[in-house]
Amino acid sequence: MARLLIRGACVLTLGQRSPNHPEADLLVDDGRIAEIGQGLRVRDAEAIDGTDAIVMPGFVDTHRHAVMSLLRNSGETAFVDTTTFTPDDVYAATLISLLGAVEAGITTVVDWAQLPADESHLEAALQAHADVGLRTVFVHRDPHSTGGPGAAMPRAVHEGAGSSTRIAYGSPDIAVSAIQQIGDEWAAARSLDLEIHAHAGLAAKNAGAVADLGRRGLLGNDVTLVQCTHLDDADLDAVAASGARIAVAPSSGMAGGLGPPPLQKFLDRKIEPGLAIGDERLAPGDMFAQMRISNSVQHAAYFDLKLAGKAGLPNLLTTRDVIRYATTAAARTAGVADVTGSLDVGKQADLIVLRTNRPNIYPINDPIGAVVWGVDTSNVDMVMVGGRLLMRDGELDADVGRARRLAESARDRVLAAAGLLAEAPAGDVP
Repeated sequence: MARLLIRGACVLTLGQRSPNHPEADLLVDDGRIAEIGQGLRVRDAEAIDGTDAIVMPGFVDTHRHAVMSLLRNSGETAFVDTTTFTPDDVYAATLISLLGAVEAGITTVVDWAQLPADESHLEAALQAHADVGLRTVFVHRDPHSTGGPGAAMPRAVHEGAGSSTRIAYGSPDIAVSAIQQIGDEWAAARSLDLEIHAHAGLAAKNAGAVADLGRRGLLGNDVTLVQCTHLDDADLDAVAASGARIAVAPSSGMAGGLGPPPLQKFLDRKIEPGLAIGDERLAPGDMFAQMRISNSVQHAAYFDLKLAGKAGLPNLLTTRDVIRYATTAAARTAGVADVTGSLDVGKQADLIVLRTNRPNIYPINDPIGAVVWGVDTSNVDMVMVGGRLLMRDGELDADVGRARRLAESARDRVLAAAGLLAEAPAGDVP
């Protein structure tokens, strides 16, 4: 494991206990952040020049359907039932999705896997997690299961998870008609010491269901609610009172017809959501896009109120807020804030290095503003997870050619099985 010293970089720790530094050195030792300061004297460490670079925590993607990556950028009409995937399809889709996350500077992914509850499919997904080397939370839900997590969590999920993968429970969507089932399943999940992830607020007809869970004492800080677009005030008050967490995939949600996330309602209750990619059929696979969309959505709502002559306008969402939604707040949402999300000394060395001498963001006037508004995946130079370099000098430490071949083959199998694969006319580029 690398003992590495990054010298003279702008260091954004984003931590509550540690300040940001316009210029500092950062030492990684034994997989952890060992020291941050100016002019560090360190022996036996590889030195990396951090001039013209920002070092910051890796992004945390709080909700991603990795198996849907075979249909990237194809739109909402290109849907296939993931329970028809073979284990090879699951492995290929999860592998290419997680490698894409690395290239985008994401160091933790919450992978919501809607897969059959048999060991071969789950082992395939977990093998892809292990092969890529990201920090992950594996959330499993068999969409055809009517049982609780005891039935839906074969032994392979627990025994196959590596040290960098945590297991969580995928709940049924929260609906007024399913409260009793949800209560029973959540109790079973908690008996297995599993955190709970559930889609909520996907339709207005289910407003009030989250508040009902709160009245029953079922919400808590071990629950992550996903999207939450159509939660009413009582629902959101219950979330705030219970300490439950919210994951928002703004691009995927809006493109899929859910509408804009109610960011102002979150802000009014001091709820910090964690940002997410969601479904790559409908969304870019990087957190830079999610930060910009979130900022723009709240600013647009603010100016609509201002143009309408409303009094008591809220504060504008800042770049400082939004970068937390992609890092520190996202780590809390994912349940991994104890190990990652900030560059506090002692935490795991999950970090990225962004090159700032490129024309797309130079000159740097405000590092956080640059990350939120200007940086894109082309600036990602280095990605480290737990002290292990997954990307260096802009190149993945992976057999990308193999991953591409597997993904292409799996995509063709999946589309053919669904009757969606059409041969392109001769001479045309598919």
